Amino acid sequence: MKLVVFCTIVLITVCFSCKVKTPETSKKAVENTLSFIKTNGTQLVDDKGNSIILKGTNLGNWFVPEGYMFKMEQVNSPRKIDELLYELVGPDSLKVFWNGFLNNYITHEDIKYLKKIGANHLRLPFHYKMFTDDLYMGERNAGFKYFDRLITWCREEKMYVLLDMHSAPGGQTGDNIDDSYGYPYLFKSKSSQDLMTKIWVSIAKKYKNEPVIIGYDIVNEPIAHYFNDELEDLNHQLFLLYSRIIEEIRQVDQAHTIFLNGSNWSGNFDVFEALVDTNVVYEFHKYWFDVNQEAIQTYLDFRDKNQVPIYIGETGENTDEWIKEFRVLLDKHQVNWCFWPYKKMNNPRGIMNFNEPENYHLITEYAKSDRSTYAKIRENRPHIVEVQKALNQFLENSLYKNNFVNKGYTKGLGFSSD
Repeated sequence: MKLVVFCTIVLITVCFSCKVKTPETSKKAVENTLSFIKTNGTQLVDDKGNSIILKGTNLGNWFVPEGYMFKMEQVNSPRKIDELLYELVGPDSLKVFWNGFLNNYITHEDIKYLKKIGANHLRLPFHYKMFTDDLYMGERNAGFKYFDRLITWCREEKMYVLLDMHSAPGGQTGDNIDDSYGYPYLFKSKSSQDLMTKIWVSIAKKYKNEPVIIGYDIVNEPIAHYFNDELEDLNHQLFLLYSRIIEEIRQVDQAHTIFLNGSNWSGNFDVFEALVDTNVVYEFHKYWFDVNQEAIQTYLDFRDKNQVPIYIGETGENTDEWIKEFRVLLDKHQVNWCFWPYKKMNNPRGIMNFNEPENYHLITEYAKSDRSTYAKIRENRPHIVEVQKALNQFLENSLYKNNFVNKGYTKGLGFSSD
């Protein structure tokens, strides 16, 4: 019986691996028609001086898997998700799953759609491990491979890309979103800061002549509020790190715009002790609040006082009515924006949606179960073949052709929903 089950698993895995979508390739190179974007006072402008207001969405969950989007609740960071899936299907099937996920979750068709509805840029969250020898999502040092693919698609669709280091070495936030170990050790670790700087310099060297990239978002949502008793010191360490990374990037790339997040989930601009570069956009994030002028006034005041552009790199996760109301307020004040996220499973609070697979509840229930000992893992683990089928269906459902649009949400953003 064990042999039959094993053979079934292998057959499913092999069959699926044959179906994994391969990246689209262009028959000929597409000429760049986008220009470098830079700051000019409170505005962003192209090489002809024409102003541009950024309107787009985050490609969340693609390169930094998140537990709530996988409906795994407390299993909520990339390494925890990877560990759970390893327990469920083993290393070979896990590698096949991650390969399918990286190839299916976002494709050229998704980028074409976003261009069609009116988005002019994408924010791309990524994990620093994509630029190391660490095994991450089944691969090592795969960052440039996937960046190049997306840049090619965006060049064809005339879409800008903002590169966002969502998970930094050591952890910048101290919570699940940065795949950390519960504390922002980035600010206490020289080796982590050295690695982070090295990665950004390597990215800048490679893309210094690439106008499709609108800029470098140095680190996402640094310093969670849990550490406010240390905030003054952590803010200063973050400012020093920003200054160092900008200085080293500028040695190889003088063209690209730098995006800097405030501390406290990007909301606190006290971290900006000085303006250390003339081509910088100052970024805040904000969720779950009453829409009114007061909600953004602090950032408008910072913009006007310092004559610099501001950008809300993440917001959303709310009702269609709230999305429209807040987007209208941002547009009224010419604030650059990027709503979170583009795509979710079985959830209307995003632009795109896809169905939860049959029997996916086996995975979510296991994620809630007691996995504290090997005995509990064995006791609570569901049937491997049923789990594999659910994962294979997840990959199929996540493909653009099997997605459906959350029309109210999309209309709320001012985008076309046809």
